[in-house]
Amino acid sequence: MSTNHRKRRPPLGVKLSDDIEYLPNRPTPWRARVRWADPATGKRLSLSESCQTRDQAQAWIDDMKHYVAGGTDPDAGAMKLTDYGNANMELALRGLEAKTRDPYLAGWRKRVVPTIGHIEVQAITYGVVDRAVHGWIADECGRSVVKNSIAVLVRVMEQALRDGLVDRNPARISGWQREYARAEDELDDPRSLALPDWATLTRLADALVDRSSNEYPGWRDVVLFAACTAARIGEVSGCRVKDIDTSEWTWTVRRQTTSGPGGLIDKGTKGKRARKVPIIEEIRDLVQRRISETDGTGDARLFTGPRGGRITTAVLRDATHWDEVVNQLGYEHLRRHDLRHTGLTWMADAGVPVHHLQRIAGHGSLTTTQRYLHPDRRSVTDAGALLSQHLQRPGGTPRLRAV
Repeated sequence: MSTNHRKRRPPLGVKLSDDIEYLPNRPTPWRARVRWADPATGKRLSLSESCQTRDQAQAWIDDMKHYVAGGTDPDAGAMKLTDYGNANMELALRGLEAKTRDPYLAGWRKRVVPTIGHIEVQAITYGVVDRAVHGWIADECGRSVVKNSIAVLVRVMEQALRDGLVDRNPARISGWQREYARAEDELDDPRSLALPDWATLTRLADALVDRSSNEYPGWRDVVLFAACTAARIGEVSGCRVKDIDTSEWTWTVRRQTTSGPGGLIDKGTKGKRARKVPIIEEIRDLVQRRISETDGTGDARLFTGPRGGRITTAVLRDATHWDEVVNQLGYEHLRRHDLRHTGLTWMADAGVPVHHLQRIAGHGSLTTTQRYLHPDRRSVTDAGALLSQHLQRPGGTPRLRAV
């Protein structure tokens, strides 16, 4: 359909008359037209639209009547969330103080738009919002950051509700705070979320393949590689052949796959720094095989989905029916991110020094890494930390006596 109705629209509240005319020998032979009387001059005005089918012509007339009756842009429902939000942001945020607007707008730019901004307004559902919020929490965004991001989305969708584009506000979700309660528990004791041993890990990996469509073996490789390298699923997806050093058997983690405008994108790691991770003997054959199955270029992805696409934690979950499988195996608590906890816990139990473990994990704080240590070893480490704190206090440094 053409879009000349964008140039001029009927005034709000006027009474429209309409007709549809068939004009043969034209690429768009159905012409829809609406007429009204100008409230100021009384002059009769009209607006028309050329369409390919009669149904399209009638739909255009219905849209124009809806616009006149309710004051809603007839194209707004089909607008991407980004476009609709940007066009109506001032209206959506009216009444807010500047100190509140700034974090709301930051949440809009940095989380809402990259995650779901490409979806049409009318296609935003509770499920879409729920998955977006879960993704922000999984990316370890702070509680206030997530709260502000949800709040600005609520306001934009509330405006869409007032405009009649949706019949409910899907951004008004509840329960997301419970994810933070779980995340806090995880930070306190990540060891409790780890799988106990190699046999359990391989049993999980095999079960996920068996449950997946066409039993795609690549899911087994992803799960084993993620656990044995203590990596995030997004980092596994971002792994390229050139990142693997088969002489020293290390992986340089440089990027991760994450949601972005228009779909999935690759960006730097969460800590914005590259790090080296050891590739243990148990998965070296797997890595060699994955390399041999690529096109041989350094930029080839080591791990892809069954159709060659990028993978995410959500893709892995849905493709393998993760929740169903882990419930059947008796690991109801287990999430994809817990593969990383498994790897770090195993490394800590194997005696990897805590400072080396910190570099492998990419943790910014040593305290975070220490939570993976066995309680006995942690007590020794904590004792050393307490001694250091004592010596660093004013007057706490011992004086060396001359002999």
